[in-house]
Amino acid sequence: MNDSASLMDAAHATVHDYPGGANALAPRFVTRSGATMSPSILNNKVDPKKDSHMLGLVEADRLMGFTGDFRLLHVLARRHGFVCAPMVRPGDGASDTALLELMAQVWGSHGELGQEVTEALADLQVTSAELERIRQAAYENNQAVSTFVARLESMVR
Repeated sequence: MNDSASLMDAAHATVHDYPGGANALAPRFVTRSGATMSPSILNNKVDPKKDSHMLGLVEADRLMGFTGDFRLLHVLARRHGFVCAPMVRPGDGASDTALLELMAQVWGSHGELGQEVTEALADLQVTSAELERIRQAAYENNQAVSTFVARLESMVR
């Protein structure tokens, strides 16, 4: 899958996975004049098969803010060679349970990455689809490790 398609797929999924979809989200997009976006316009803006409408940068930012869904951010980061992880601030609370959960997430992401590599190399060939799955698992692994380290950094006195 190319990056443009995956970006549009992420935008589409962000809208359609939100409870109520475009019908619930579109009225939240208010212009300076006070007008709201129609659900059909929002659907067109996130439809990977249409070029007639495009989701703008400010709209994408608002969409992530409204939904709490950051797939768009992750696709953009990965496309440009970065990894996104939530910021952890001092005082966010790093209980033993929270650290254990984060460590389990790190271990799980290592296992998923290892599994993808093992499956890809089973026939001594790597397809583009297998490489894409490895890239995604590596991204998720890097994200888990970055989040864990950030949590530990928040504990430094």
